[in-house]
Amino acid sequence: MSTSYKERIARRLTGVTALLFLCVFILIYLVANFTVVRNIDRDLDLEIEKHQDELVIANGKISFLHSNEWEEMEHSQIQLNPIFIEIVDVEGKSMDRSPNLREFHLSFLPQKSHTEEAWTQKLGSREVRQRQIPLVNSGKIEGYLLLAKSFEDARELLDNLRNVLLVIYPILLITLYLSMRYLAGKSIEPLEKISQKTNQITQQNLGERVPDLGTNDEIGQLTLAINSLLGRLEQAMQREKQFTSDASHELRTPLSVLRGTLEVLIRKERSASEYEEKIKTALGSIDRMSAMLDQLLALARVENGKNLVQEELELITFLEELADKFSSEQQQRITFQSLVGMPIYVRTQEKSLEMILTNLSENAVKYSEGKEGIFLRVGKKDKAFIEVEDAGSGINPEHLEKIFDPFFREKEALDKGIPGTGLGLAIVKKLAEESAIQLSVTSKKNKGSIFKLEFSPSS
Repeated sequence: MSTSYKERIARRLTGVTALLFLCVFILIYLVANFTVVRNIDRDLDLEIEKHQDELVIANGKISFLHSNEWEEMEHSQIQLNPIFIEIVDVEGKSMDRSPNLREFHLSFLPQKSHTEEAWTQKLGSREVRQRQIPLVNSGKIEGYLLLAKSFEDARELLDNLRNVLLVIYPILLITLYLSMRYLAGKSIEPLEKISQKTNQITQQNLGERVPDLGTNDEIGQLTLAINSLLGRLEQAMQREKQFTSDASHELRTPLSVLRGTLEVLIRKERSASEYEEKIKTALGSIDRMSAMLDQLLALARVENGKNLVQEELELITFLEELADKFSSEQQQRITFQSLVGMPIYVRTQEKSLEMILTNLSENAVKYSEGKEGIFLRVGKKDKAFIEVEDAGSGINPEHLEKIFDPFFREKEALDKGIPGTGLGLAIVKKLAEESAIQLSVTSKKNKGSIFKLEFSPSS
C-alpha cells in the first residue's frame, strides 16, 4: 500500500532532523567529556607540581620533605575527590604510597614515563584518572611519582548526561514526527482542495475554475497554472465544437444539393441538355466537398505538425518566382515589388511559406473580382516582411479578428456568391504560428486589404 504524501514529508523531515539532533547530542556529550577530563587533568598537573617540590632524593631513596604530609586528611581518608600518590623505583617497585590507597597500587606504565599524557583506569572498584612523572637526580632517573584522582564523580556526571540524552532523543523524535505530520497535513490542505475541485471539473463544466488563494507562493502559482490550463482546454473545446458544427453544416449543404439534383433526375426522363445541366450541378457540389475536405486535411496536418525544419531562404528571388507562378495559375496579374535593393535572407520553412502565400494570393484574386492592383511585396525595416495586397471590397472592422476562425465568411461574400470554404485564412494563421511568423491585416472598406507577414530577427 502506497504511503500518503503527507506521511512521506513527515518521515523525511523527521529523519533529517533526527540525524541533526543525533549529531548535536553526540557533540554535546563529547564536549562535556572533554571539558570534564581536561579539568581533572589540570588538577592532576597542579597536584604533581605541589608534591614534586616536597620530595627529597638522597642515596637512592626518595622521601617527602615533610613526613607528616602523609597524615593529611586528603591522603588518610576517603574523601569526595581524594588524591592518590605512590612512589616507585625505576623497576616499578613501590617505595611509598599514600594511606588512602590501602591494599591497592597505582599502575606503573614505563611507556608513559616521558609523556604528559593521563589515562583512566580502575583502582579496585573505583575509577581514577592517573599521571606519572620521572624523578630525576643529577641527570639520572631515580624513580617515578604516580598520582591519581578519583574519576567517579565525573563518570557519574557523564553517565547521567548520556542517559538523559538517550531518554530525550526518542521522546524528541516522536514529538517531532507528530508535529511534522500535523504541519505537513496543514501545508498540503490547499493542494487537497485544488485536487478535489479539479476532479469535479468535467467536459460539462469546463467554465469552472479552482479558487484563487490570493497568495503569490508556489501553491498560488500552481492554481494560476491550472486555471490557465482549464481556460485553454475550454477554448479548445469550444473551437472543436464550433469546428465540428461548421464542418457538418458546410458539408451538409453540397450533399443536400447533390441529393436533390439526383432525385430530380430520377423522377422522369429528361432531355440531354437537362441531364448535362444537373450533372454539372452535381459535379460542382462534389468539387466543393473535395475542396473543403482538402482544406480540412491541410488544416489537420498543420495542427499536428511539430518541429518544422527551417532553412535559409532568399526572399526576393523566391517571391518573384511565386508571383509569376500565381499569375499564370490564377490567370490574373500579380505584381511583385521589392522595396530594397539587396538580397533578404530569413530562416523559415519554405513549403509552409509557399502554402501561406498561395492561400493569401487566391483570396486576393477571389475578392478583387478581376480588378487590377494585386501586389506581392517584400521589404525590410527592423524585420523582413512580406505583404499581399488586393483590390477587393475590404473587411468590416468588427470582422478583422474573426476572419482567421475556421469556416468564417462575411455575409457580403456569401451574398455575392464568391466561392470558398472559410478555411484558407485559418490555415494561414496556423502555419504562421508554427513558423514563428507574425501575421497582421489592415483593411479599408471598398479599397482593399493588406496581409502582412513579419519574420523575427533570428529568422
